Amino acid sequence: MSSITAKAPAVETPFLRLARDFARSRTALAGLAALVVIVLAALLARWVVPQDPYDLAQLDILDGMMAPGSLGGGGWTYWLGTDDQGRDMLSAIVFGLRTSLLVGVVATLAALAVGVAVGLLAAYAGDRVDGLVMRLVDIQLSFPAILIALILLALLGKGVDKVIVALAAVQWAYYARTIRGSALVERRKEYIEAAQCLALPHRRIMMRHLLPNCLPPLIVVATVQVAHAIALEATLSFLGVGVPVTQPSLGMLIASGYQYMLSGDYWVSLFPGLALLVTIVAINLVGDRLRDVLNPRLNH
Repeated sequence: MSSITAKAPAVETPFLRLARDFARSRTALAGLAALVVIVLAALLARWVVPQDPYDLAQLDILDGMMAPGSLGGGGWTYWLGTDDQGRDMLSAIVFGLRTSLLVGVVATLAALAVGVAVGLLAAYAGDRVDGLVMRLVDIQLSFPAILIALILLALLGKGVDKVIVALAAVQWAYYARTIRGSALVERRKEYIEAAQCLALPHRRIMMRHLLPNCLPPLIVVATVQVAHAIALEATLSFLGVGVPVTQPSLGMLIASGYQYMLSGDYWVSLFPGLALLVTIVAINLVGDRLRDVLNPRLNH
């Protein structure tokens, strides 16, 4: 009599379950694919485009304001046209994407670190600390983000680092409120009471026990806020108070071509605007799907 060996069922890890649930949405997959292409193009900008648009030695003023699809003096085709300085718009957009993504991601991480620390402390300490922190958060959120950023940049001046500081100062309150709400719920659960009964240090309780259980909503908020930071940076650069001309982003490219819109040279502003739109939409699609996947109440 042959023995039958029972095969143990495969254990599905949380990451695989998250990936499976995320892949059920074709729209989210399309957004993720577009986002991956955008990020890879930005990281490999020097190798995927024919021109460094900010190297004056590679620019030819005679190629200025050429229409999309025109053949330049250098022998390559300007698929998206050129601006008044002879810069290839495709190359300028890819390099601009790198600056926009850098500002958006770094500003979001900085704001996330500050907001998590402040919100977690407020929820764990409670009473007067919680009340004081939440009043500060309410005061900041009562002002438009663009207004606070404009004031800070007027004081700090232009520069990528200055823009990152301004955006982080604008965004930290969103994370503080988000993690404070999640931490208040988790703080009442038994595992926190057990950790307190064991006389564990407060810092260890907050960082090793409380914070990991508050991460899902933070991931969703952070993903959406990256898109918000990119859009806000583009607005500031369009107004002339964002990044300098030596490190232009998509917003500055849109601003530099805005004066030519009514003269028929639409491509100088149109294509950077479309690149900005696709980037923000792709990030929002991924963020919306992560919200649905990480929130069990929205799972059907």
